[in-house]
Amino acid sequence: MDRPDAERVARTSPDLVRQRMQALRDLFPEAFSEGKVDFDKLRAALGDLVDESPERYSFTWAGKRDSVTAFQRPSRGTLATDKDASVNWDGTSHVFIEGENLEVLKLLYRSYFGRVKMIYIDPPYNTGIDRIYPDDFADPLGRYLRATGQMDDAGNLLTTNADTGGRYHSAWLSMLYPRLFLARQLLRDDGVIFVSIDDSEVDNLRLLMNEVFGEENRIESFVWKKSYGGGAKEKYAVTQHEYVLLYARNLPAVGELWLPPDPDAEARYYKFRDGKFAERGPYRVKPLEASKSMDRRGNLTFPVPLPWGGEVLPKRQWWWSADRVMRTLANDELVFTQTADGVSVSYKQYLRDENGVPRGAKPFSVIDGIYTQQGTADLSDLFDGRVVMQFPKPVALMRQLVSMATEEDREGVVLDFFAGSCPLAQAVLGLNREDNGDRRFVVVQLPEPLDEPITLRDGTTLATIADIGRQRIRRVIARMRAEDEGKLDIADRETPEDLGFRALRLVRSNLRSEEDAAADGETEEVLFTQPLVDGWTADGLLHEIGLREGFDLAVRIERLPDLTTNTIYRITDPHKDQMCHVCLDPKLDAETAKVLGLTRDDLFICFDSALDDTLAANLALQCHLKVI
Repeated sequence: MDRPDAERVARTSPDLVRQRMQALRDLFPEAFSEGKVDFDKLRAALGDLVDESPERYSFTWAGKRDSVTAFQRPSRGTLATDKDASVNWDGTSHVFIEGENLEVLKLLYRSYFGRVKMIYIDPPYNTGIDRIYPDDFADPLGRYLRATGQMDDAGNLLTTNADTGGRYHSAWLSMLYPRLFLARQLLRDDGVIFVSIDDSEVDNLRLLMNEVFGEENRIESFVWKKSYGGGAKEKYAVTQHEYVLLYARNLPAVGELWLPPDPDAEARYYKFRDGKFAERGPYRVKPLEASKSMDRRGNLTFPVPLPWGGEVLPKRQWWWSADRVMRTLANDELVFTQTADGVSVSYKQYLRDENGVPRGAKPFSVIDGIYTQQGTADLSDLFDGRVVMQFPKPVALMRQLVSMATEEDREGVVLDFFAGSCPLAQAVLGLNREDNGDRRFVVVQLPEPLDEPITLRDGTTLATIADIGRQRIRRVIARMRAEDEGKLDIADRETPEDLGFRALRLVRSNLRSEEDAAADGETEEVLFTQPLVDGWTADGLLHEIGLREGFDLAVRIERLPDLTTNTIYRITDPHKDQMCHVCLDPKLDAETAKVLGLTRDDLFICFDSALDDTLAANLALQCHLKVI
């Protein structure tokens, strides 16, 4: 019973197939016939760009088609609030989500499409003992509830990907592919993704990343030296490294990558002073003459005047153009040194730029000096010396990656959907305090059971990895607040420091679907009068409405005061400048719309059954009306 004058609130996450079909239709309307793609017409439209040769490069595996279906199928779940497990709910924009990450990524699509600055993930390495997430979801949420132990008497929420299974690599690729596809949709145009991996799947991961992001968007394959010393138990060689692959959503849009200034490097390299020391600090000298690695360019070969008269030519060519060299010379920023072979020319690289901002450091492709043991120590330090989880990623490694991606933009969203014990969240909180940043973390972790529950000194019991992650963030925040006690409140930030997080859980939607009604043997008319599941709450439904409408997970919900005709809630998105009004009363009073003063730009949502035809028609003329 759809109203011609009102849309329905979506009951699922977006239908990605429908969206992509519409995008294709917008580009090639001539390639559609009776609502479907006519591939002959599409080939004709693309002309020579179509490769129809029988032998061409492709990357495939057993089960790839099914893995594509996994991200195409909309989710019927939602994210429920857990305010008791949260810290400073009303004042925070950080988010921790407990749930199966493929379903969560689908639910985040409307809210975070094209908004995430950086993604880091540490997926299962597929070593034969890692567990692989199941994706054969005919009913995604129902399968999720059973898979996470909530509906499974056996309590087994994951299956091990043993190398005797026959599709060892294929199962891992099928698990990761849909998640990477959705992750790319969430990245900003200048966003980047880091993926940790070891030798067991690094080759396949590169191919998979090339397929999803495009090999032209590969930035670097970092080698992380994760351990030191030898290992007598190794049969062939001592493995000391893992990898972190870095890809961009759109490489031309990504700026330079920098790490924060390194005090040790400053002391080691920046040794000279001149008259600009007060403003720009010390400097070091770097050769102006280009190395053989630079392509030959005739316009970079020209004479440079010497301070004592005469000129000097490069043996090959200079790094810079003549115009830039002459400007640098005029600013007294070239250094000339007499050598046995003639005169060498160098330029001064100051510690600080023209605006007094300290120069950062370029990241190296080999990450050294951060070891796996530090990750265990980081976590143990927060849990009274207890080893609650072996070898999580070190916070220092997370800080380096986050710094690299956000040094030029300290206000972006940072996402980790294989969050584990949440070292990334700790790194974001620490970096924000260190550089006054406003980065926001969104972390997602499956409630994977621990082998044995852990009882902490304060009586808290940790039963899952998600419990460890939540508790870690809580303890980091408590420690940071304790550090602030007794300090003077000297404001040096434009916005208050965000020391909190919102805890959410993947659960069944509050909204009944046509499939639900059909399964219960009900007619469409019953769905009209009973659109919600048993046990729904106003808080849960309001947050789900915000999620369905694409509001940020940091939405603010308030009940409007001084309204006597109906109870009206206002949902506000502080990060996307969105707002809507919602009424959950069984009947809507005609005076309510007049009191609210709704306009065509305002979104108003209420129950379909709360409207008669006249009121619905009037509201649809006055505002953007949606019904439940």
